[in-house]
Amino acid sequence: MSATKKEYKRVTVKSLVDMKKNGEKISMLTAYDYSMAKIVDAANVDVILVGDSASNVMAGHETTLPITLDQMIYHASSVIRAVNRALVVVDIPFGSYQSDPKEALRSAIRIMKESGAHAVKVEGGQEIKESVKRILNAGIPVMGHLGLTPQSIYKFGTYTVRAKEEEEAHKLIEDAKLLEKMGCFAIVLEKIPAKLAKEVAESVSIPIIGIGAGNGVDGQVLVIHDLLGITQEFNPRFLRRYLNLYEEMGNAISKYVDDVKTRDFPSDEEQY
Repeated sequence: MSATKKEYKRVTVKSLVDMKKNGEKISMLTAYDYSMAKIVDAANVDVILVGDSASNVMAGHETTLPITLDQMIYHASSVIRAVNRALVVVDIPFGSYQSDPKEALRSAIRIMKESGAHAVKVEGGQEIKESVKRILNAGIPVMGHLGLTPQSIYKFGTYTVRAKEEEEAHKLIEDAKLLEKMGCFAIVLEKIPAKLAKEVAESVSIPIIGIGAGNGVDGQVLVIHDLLGITQEFNPRFLRRYLNLYEEMGNAISKYVDDVKTRDFPSDEEQY
């Protein structure tokens, strides 16, 4: 199918469904603060995910589990203030929706009211359907997340590729169809075989956005710190680094230190 690119002044959940129908790929990146979000939005990224990956790249935690609902709302509020075009989706953090549908709704409402976000994202399928149903019934758009679900990392025990076995692959397909039937507007598939991801994308009418899920899906998402080469220790096969900002920023800061030490900065022109 040939892509028909349409200019969107404001990307909505309906825009993403239209993009899938028209064969236009969806671009999605994370952002966690005002300055970065302003750059990402100006580059015409379709969806900005305020991911719980902030727990890793912003706070230095080993997993996404420690980040709190209050912290997610803080990051989301900062991003929303910068954005004019992109759809902003916010992860509901671990422990804020899994066990109690009422708590799930309260968490989603807080994110929407206090940050101004456009949608929320949750991890899981059948096991969280009551929470998803409660959020959707309140009129809050929900993006799903299947495959490798980082909030369940201690259950998996590893960040390896998921759904390679037939039983898990079958469950993933059924979960995707369930999320679509319930009313989710899109699903992220993380680190699963490309063939399976393509099958899922072709079996549902809502957009499937991949991260480590091949090119047979409807869009791609990466963590902005990985794309820009700010993080160095994370090197999965699916990651393409477009810059090496770790090195470039380090060089710039080292030059600044040298200039201060040698009294080269500030110069006469840089003084009042």
